[in-house]
Amino acid sequence: MNDSDASEDVTIVEQTPAPPPVPAKKRDASQRDYRILRDDRIVDTVAKLEKRIQDRFPDSGLANLCGELLQVAQSASQTSDLIGRPIPSIRWSGYLLAFVLFALIIGTVVESIVLFGVDTDELRLTDIIQTFDAGISAMIFITAAIYFLISLEARIKRQRALTAIHELRSLAHVVDMHQLTKDPERAMPNWLATDHSPRTTMTPLQLKRYLDYCTEMLSLVGKIAALYITRFDDPVAVAAASEVEQLTTGLSRKIWQKIITTNLIGRMQGSLNMPDPPLST
Repeated sequence: MNDSDASEDVTIVEQTPAPPPVPAKKRDASQRDYRILRDDRIVDTVAKLEKRIQDRFPDSGLANLCGELLQVAQSASQTSDLIGRPIPSIRWSGYLLAFVLFALIIGTVVESIVLFGVDTDELRLTDIIQTFDAGISAMIFITAAIYFLISLEARIKRQRALTAIHELRSLAHVVDMHQLTKDPERAMPNWLATDHSPRTTMTPLQLKRYLDYCTEMLSLVGKIAALYITRFDDPVAVAAASEVEQLTTGLSRKIWQKIITTNLIGRMQGSLNMPDPPLST
């Protein structure tokens, strides 16, 4: 048999080209996007929450309060940058004093060499003591001034952070005041109100949504507090932000107890799956 008569089946396998590797810069940027608390995302979330509250509870006090929270979130970005940014006047003053301290040390060393280089008959012990005493006193004073400037910048930033965090603490308590009288048992048909009982026309579903909006606002308050200390690792400011987050978490737990009770009442009445009646204005 000739080689020309022999035939072989040749199978051509087309290989799918591998996708190009993701550049390291883009991969790092994507990872950083999930590791950094972004102020623009917080603002977008608060803005969407305000629209949701306006759609279900138009012109309500909770909607107006969420609008106030939106203004705080919008200004939180600038406040966070202001807290994390160095203060140029204090920094340059510290650099100038450090340069003066360095020059003073060099001058003291040079003067000491000159004194020790003169004739010992002309060199007196009092001259050496006076030279070192003046140099050391000046160095101590300038070092204290540099430390004061460094601590002054930290104190100014701390005061800015604490002022902003205190505002959030007040907002958290205001949110809690809005849900204070929203008790689940008021949605029950056999509820007997007194002359001084708060008036409510909410169904269990509406009450559930109202309380859920309160928990979302409290969560966002904690996120804004964390935003203030993103670039300012001060123990006092970090502790204040943690206290706000603990406060909002505790208030949310109390509200979620009401939400669970509201779900039970809604299932008993069979009204959770029914459309809401027109909202009273």
